[in-house]
Amino acid sequence: MELKWLKDFVALVEQGSFSKAAESRFVTQPAFSRRIRSLENWLGVSLVDRDKYPTSLTPAGEAFAEHARQLISQTYAVRNQMRTIQAAREQLLIVAQHALAVSFFPPWMKTLEALTNGALVKVESGNLHDNVEAFLSGNGDFLLCYASEDIFSQLLRDDVESLQVGVDELVPVSAIDADGKPLHSVVEGEPLKLLGHPAESFFGRLLARECLPHLPPELDVHLACENALSEALKALVLNGYGMAWLPKSLITRELESGQLVRLEEPLRSLDLSIRLYRLHQPAGGAADQFWTYLQELYNTGNANSVA
Repeated sequence: MELKWLKDFVALVEQGSFSKAAESRFVTQPAFSRRIRSLENWLGVSLVDRDKYPTSLTPAGEAFAEHARQLISQTYAVRNQMRTIQAAREQLLIVAQHALAVSFFPPWMKTLEALTNGALVKVESGNLHDNVEAFLSGNGDFLLCYASEDIFSQLLRDDVESLQVGVDELVPVSAIDADGKPLHSVVEGEPLKLLGHPAESFFGRLLARECLPHLPPELDVHLACENALSEALKALVLNGYGMAWLPKSLITRELESGQLVRLEEPLRSLDLSIRLYRLHQPAGGAADQFWTYLQELYNTGNANSVA
């Protein structure tokens, strides 16, 4: 059943002909006739007596006409009621980094669900640069991201507060071969096949500063593929295309099952801080209350630090 079929039938009843009804519904007459047929097939009865001219309704069609009007009216009434309920319901908008929206956010919000007091939690994910710009422009109550004061110094403002809500680790990993050994690792005389984050991305800049300079100078690093999405790099690593640095929270199951193995020195791992930011300004009852609950929960003494 489609709402447009009901509207078509009501138009036919009111116009008294297929051609005029089709014109009023802005469709061709053949298309209009097919939709009336579809309604009849769904109901299992004939609504129009096609042996008579001008257009006449069958007894079933006469009986269904008022029901069709009522169904249309009820459908729109339900829609308006649902929209009213949503409009009246308080909302929390969290702008989240892609990797955290996938790995960290679901279990975190399951733990904190009671703190939202029934507010609708909306999550918009994207790359960190765009997220920061959106957040500082006021498009979101909170920003959830990995933190680095060196890389995102624009968050070091007097009107920005933050709480550390978790920790993670950026770890070098590879899929394994039939013997359980890494498919890709640092082997003397062999190139290292790397699946990398773009140089301008958050992880790309971290790796360029903290990890890649510490590789042996004689090591031939072959950059096989770049992708800004950690989930996409994870899929490539699992398929054996190379090694990559990935957030541990994103690959916990794969490490535990042995699908992926953690690579050792000289491939460094990096500790990561997960922080929730908000602009220090009135954001609405639900957002303010949620923030107060979080401050009590994490018991931080310095909400402005960006460690």
